[in-house]
Amino acid sequence: MIRPRRNTDVPVLTAALRAVHEQRGYPSVWPADPTAFVSAQGEAWVAVYEGRAAGQVLLTSLPEPAPAWAVPLLGPEPLLEVKRLFVHPAAQGHGLARALLHHAWQQAQARGARTVLQVNESSLPAVRLYEQAGWTLAGRTRAAWTDPDGTHPLVRVYVAPRL
Repeated sequence: MIRPRRNTDVPVLTAALRAVHEQRGYPSVWPADPTAFVSAQGEAWVAVYEGRAAGQVLLTSLPEPAPAWAVPLLGPEPLLEVKRLFVHPAAQGHGLARALLHHAWQQAQARGARTVLQVNESSLPAVRLYEQAGWTLAGRTRAAWTDPDGTHPLVRVYVAPRL
């Protein structure tokens, strides 16, 4: 089941993010304020598994001005970005990430928007998910964030399919 995120979900999701970070390396750098990372601005939904919030996805507007990687993608329709997509490792393998991604895409479509996302190129399971879901590689760029080694990782930029 996918539903809007509630304030009461944030502690559970923060714990899920910790497990994802420790077992899967996302995010590549543990945030100074993980609660703020989970509850970032935007519209958020959670996947419920065994009665608990097990993962989330966030749909946000791009910052103004648009980042350089997004400029070639700008067009007449709004551009929304999928962010903070993760599922607790114990709940993975049940299609929750795919369901969350699809839900965010549907919400963007309902608003007449195109959907984009960035993913660390080394996150192969996430890359497979996006490509299997029909998202198109639009380019590669250096991330705005730094990895633990101080480098800006290479990220892939994907664009969602259109209806």
